[in-house]
Amino acid sequence: MEKLGLNDIRELFLSFYQSKDHYRRQSFSLIPEKDKSLLLINSGMAPLKPYFAGLETPPSKRMTTCQKCIRTGDIENVGYTSRHGTFFEMLGSFSFGDYFKKESLTWGWEFITQVLKMPTDRLWATVYEDDDEAYGIWKDIIGIPEERIVRLGKDDNFWEIGTGPCGPCSEIYFDRGEQYGCDDPDCKPGCDCDRYVEFWNHVFTQFNRDEEGNYTDLAHPNIDTGMGIERLACIMQGVDSIFDIDTIKYILDGVVEVSGVKYESGAAPSDVSIRIITDHLRSMTFMIGDTILPGNEGREYVLRRLIRRAARHGRMLGIEGPFLSELCDRVIDASGDAYPELKTRREMIKKVVAAEEEKFASTIDQGMKIIGEYTADLEKSGDKILDGEKAFKLHDTYGFPIDLTKEIMEESGYTVDLNGFEAAMERQKKRSQVEQEMEGAGWDEATSDISLDGETEFTGYDTMVQEGVVMAILNDDGPADFCGEGSVCRIVLDKTSFYAESGGQIYDTGVMENDGFSADVTEVTKNHNVFIHKVKVTKGTVKKGDTVICKPDVPLRNMTAANHTATHLLHQALKDVLGDHVKQAGSAVTSDGLRFDFNHFQAMTGEEIAEVEAIVNDKISRFIDVTTKVMAIDDAMKEGATALFDEKYGDMVRIVSIGDYSKEFCGGTHVKNIGQIGLFKILSESGIASGVRRIEAITGQGVLRKLNDDEDVINRTAGVLKTNKDNMIDRAASISEEVKNLKKEIEELKKAEMSKSLGSIMDEAKEINGIKLITKQFDDFNINDLRALSDEIKSGNSGVAMVLAAVSGGKVTFLVSLTDDVVEKGYHAGKMIKEIAAAAGGGGGGKADMAQAGAKDPGKIADAFAKAETLL
Repeated sequence: MEKLGLNDIRELFLSFYQSKDHYRRQSFSLIPEKDKSLLLINSGMAPLKPYFAGLETPPSKRMTTCQKCIRTGDIENVGYTSRHGTFFEMLGSFSFGDYFKKESLTWGWEFITQVLKMPTDRLWATVYEDDDEAYGIWKDIIGIPEERIVRLGKDDNFWEIGTGPCGPCSEIYFDRGEQYGCDDPDCKPGCDCDRYVEFWNHVFTQFNRDEEGNYTDLAHPNIDTGMGIERLACIMQGVDSIFDIDTIKYILDGVVEVSGVKYESGAAPSDVSIRIITDHLRSMTFMIGDTILPGNEGREYVLRRLIRRAARHGRMLGIEGPFLSELCDRVIDASGDAYPELKTRREMIKKVVAAEEEKFASTIDQGMKIIGEYTADLEKSGDKILDGEKAFKLHDTYGFPIDLTKEIMEESGYTVDLNGFEAAMERQKKRSQVEQEMEGAGWDEATSDISLDGETEFTGYDTMVQEGVVMAILNDDGPADFCGEGSVCRIVLDKTSFYAESGGQIYDTGVMENDGFSADVTEVTKNHNVFIHKVKVTKGTVKKGDTVICKPDVPLRNMTAANHTATHLLHQALKDVLGDHVKQAGSAVTSDGLRFDFNHFQAMTGEEIAEVEAIVNDKISRFIDVTTKVMAIDDAMKEGATALFDEKYGDMVRIVSIGDYSKEFCGGTHVKNIGQIGLFKILSESGIASGVRRIEAITGQGVLRKLNDDEDVINRTAGVLKTNKDNMIDRAASISEEVKNLKKEIEELKKAEMSKSLGSIMDEAKEINGIKLITKQFDDFNINDLRALSDEIKSGNSGVAMVLAAVSGGKVTFLVSLTDDVVEKGYHAGKMIKEIAAAAGGGGGGKADMAQAGAKDPGKIADAFAKAETLL
């Protein structure tokens, strides 16, 4: 049997099935496309479920893949065993109603014996106990001796998940040799010892199981085989651990090199840490390569947990500073040829890992200190369970994933109250939900009383002036038949050209009128495609059944449309500059400007912001047409249209395209040609949540208003500086230098004053219990001045306690400073200052030798000094 590398095995398998007329497909993303039951793809067949279920037509009735997978269910075992990993690759061959058992098993045998050249005398097969067909294929067609074909029960050789398609399976085992076996002379596959390794499962999906447990034959049975490439590589390379496989060992060697810790291939704590880091490096690299970013929920949380767990184990190995980012290169070098997205996104992967590692480094020391305090308290109390509220604080305040807290506590012999943690998490969610509901509460709740058969027809995409029939009216008292002059009410029409607020775009305002009636439309909302117009009647009365004319404010609509189209350009430009991991996380579009939230792992640089702005303006200058099309959602997805993740869409969707540059699902209003946008200017870029950034920008007339406002500020600033705007910079620099020199002179005068008065200050000190107490007030001093004076006194004296007060702008700042020998006597500046500042209506704290506090009442400084005397 030839010793083959993992990459060689993958290529041999895919090429073999390609020669059997299988469609060879690149691995699907780790992000499930249409399966919300999964956070991450966890098996080779998971992305193919729509084909097996008959919901979609596969590109071919025969397929083969090598699918990247993530499983975190056994994460606690990773590193402690030789075979567990969070990331793995699954080789698979599939038939959707085409060939069946004979072809699947004979081709499988051909591959492992003729291509991989596995010794036939070390191969065993298992079949479901009632599957005589599979048994006959192994015995009569393939020719395996009967003593090496094992019948097993439903738990081992029958695949089903609840109701639906299911069927028996046949597994292929490799005999590792007697040295791995047990004392049972009848040892064979199915035994719990380590001698026989299952490496390839052929599932024959031939039945349908109903809710009553009955099995009926499928009209078109399927084949689904799966073979973990890491387990197969262990066999082919003659190693006992996945961490000794060529590609994985290459990564492990990098960890060893960075840590300087020798790897013994055993169960030593350092070996466990090295294995954990190695495995997690693979997972984080592939996850980010599929545009997953660290976060606090779902798959984003899984990624954050893996990165932070690996970073912590790096510290346990003695690695100082960030190190994971550079080691990602080893994962990419090992697997990049098979998964080109890793090479394409190399820099992005490394930046994401570096940013997350840096973020965690800023909190881990404080978090570990708190965990240390928690364990010390538990040790004193004799308790073995960490309170859930405390665990939640670590998660919420310090960014410690609960799983990491649980792991650290278990290493010290403690457990975590997970129910209490979940309860604290739920309370926070409810608080946030209540706050959001309170923010959104108001008269809108009353609109639920409005009923309308059918929906309001929106004609505003193409028509600005639209007749509509009044179908319902709602005033303060509820449903009404009319709304008169001076009243504010809500009106529902059968047709309208007013855009209702949705998809982040603000509603239209304008006028609704007929011959005897006129009203200002101040707000438009939508409830299940019923458009509800909030109006203030300025003339006449409107009744149910009346016909009115809708006239949205055209300039405001056009400016809003320009801003909305600009968000589409911005979205694509961000992908161009930052990478295609960028995804919209929210937006707000009004006539005044736009706000665009997106997923990204760090603040944008000034150069990146400028590049994005330049790209958008370049596109605008090309006057590209904007087109819209309503089409089936599946067709839109096939055309590559961008949809918002987790957004609910109907069967038919509206697609907005900007030439070949941008194509998005969108129900908003847009310009006909992007040249109508005029100009695009980014005002700010900021972080609003973990992994979420926000850009605020303006277009067209908004840019003109901003230019005029800035010019006004410049002119007024020039007036204050007593110069013209052309010389403003030089004048500001001159004044700044002048101020700097004056501050320096003031500081020197203060130092001189302190030096002169230092002797008198010491002479005025009161001796209490062998300690010289200095109490003194300084006007127009700040805390830095007080510290400087304190240091000066400490440098030449001992047995001194200072209580100094600086008064500036009607506020008081206290400083308590003690020499080392006073601290050794048991005095604590941080504790003393709390009582001293309280006497003047303030508070503060600090260390044992120095503390500071603020107070509101300068008239009570004497009381504070008196309190200091009593404390000594």
